[in-house]
Amino acid sequence: MSPSATLPETTSELTNAGVKHTVSKTAPSLASNGQVSTLAELDASRLIFTPNASPKTVPELNSPEVLSMACCTDHMITCTWTSTQGWHSPQLRPYGPLSLMPTASVLHYATECFEGLKVYRGHDLKLRLFRPERNAKRMLGSATRIALPAFAPEEFQKLIMKLVSVDGEKWLPKSRPGSFLYLRPTMIATAAALGVQKPREAMLYIIACCFPPFDENPGNSLQLSAQSSGENGAPAPVTHGLRLLASKDDMVRAWPGGFGYAKVGANYGPSLIAQAEARARGYNQILWLFGEQCDITEAGASNFFVVWRTREGRLQLVTAPLGDKIVLDGVTRRSVLDLTAERLSRTWEDVEGLEIVERRYTMYEVEEALEEGRLVEAFTSGTAFFISPVSELHFRGKDFYIPLSEGISGKYALLIKTWLKNIMYGKETHPWGVVVEETGVNA
Repeated sequence: MSPSATLPETTSELTNAGVKHTVSKTAPSLASNGQVSTLAELDASRLIFTPNASPKTVPELNSPEVLSMACCTDHMITCTWTSTQGWHSPQLRPYGPLSLMPTASVLHYATECFEGLKVYRGHDLKLRLFRPERNAKRMLGSATRIALPAFAPEEFQKLIMKLVSVDGEKWLPKSRPGSFLYLRPTMIATAAALGVQKPREAMLYIIACCFPPFDENPGNSLQLSAQSSGENGAPAPVTHGLRLLASKDDMVRAWPGGFGYAKVGANYGPSLIAQAEARARGYNQILWLFGEQCDITEAGASNFFVVWRTREGRLQLVTAPLGDKIVLDGVTRRSVLDLTAERLSRTWEDVEGLEIVERRYTMYEVEEALEEGRLVEAFTSGTAFFISPVSELHFRGKDFYIPLSEGISGKYALLIKTWLKNIMYGKETHPWGVVVEETGVNA
């Protein structure tokens, strides 16, 4: 057999082969080929703790500090990786600046990835993470897609839990049940040398940030004028629910064969200029469409759902599929689908059951459903905005107003959101709610 016969023949095959090679070399415990590496794997048991000698004051809820989304807790996790040694000992150390050389790969070639999840202070006063194993696995997929080192997801999750166990006691006090912190694990390539090449050094870090509850009334995030009115006698724009501006043919956020499924900065930075312009025009987010048929993908950085009735009378929950790797496999998205399958596959109390559909669907189909009175509701799902109802869509010069049957939300979005919050905040005991033991800084 010729050497070329064993080599990948497409870019996709090259990428997949590269990911497998990265995993086998940097985290051989995950590989099934029995390969042994001399490089150290990520190991949370080697954690070194340096307490913060100058701890900060916890800000009040919804204070300017919290609204700035720049106030972080006293500590952070950092861990270095090098191509010669592998993963070094993780550190839990005082929160503060990172040191990077101007030639660091991340600053030039966008070699970075990140995650987003929350830690919740439950109404039973316990601390919980929500399905953190899914964030850990997705972080692994994002890291290897962007040529960063692999790791065992369970070790990554242990590091998250250690940060939460130390800072959670103070920053989510038991006097504030129903509050949360936003967690941002990030990995960046740090080697101090230019050159378009696979990173030789990297840093994993995890921070916890004070965040406002965007989901309480997402439409008010723009502070829309109460005096504004719709055209041609249409209803004035409402503040309950999101207003979405559908993208045009000349804008694409992600594409088949790309990396829309990964949480890498290159998915987000290029979209910010258009997003800012949309917000300046009174919209909360862009509804990203793809292709000549205007396939619906995501709303801003969130997954998008519609509930509609087919012409045959079936009630469906519809969202874009993952197979094209255009949309993110959101943890909240997956949880919406899982809970709906478990609890709404048939009528629940007085709520009609739903058929779950993951497929390509177009903005033209949504337009038809609206015009024919078949669209029941629409909502987005994500970590920051959680479950947010959509009240308005603008598409090709036309405004479409979406029902909010419960006044502030559609029935299904509100019900699913309530179920999820009950799990997150301990009102319902569920395996998705992972309790974190609090140790504080003196443990």
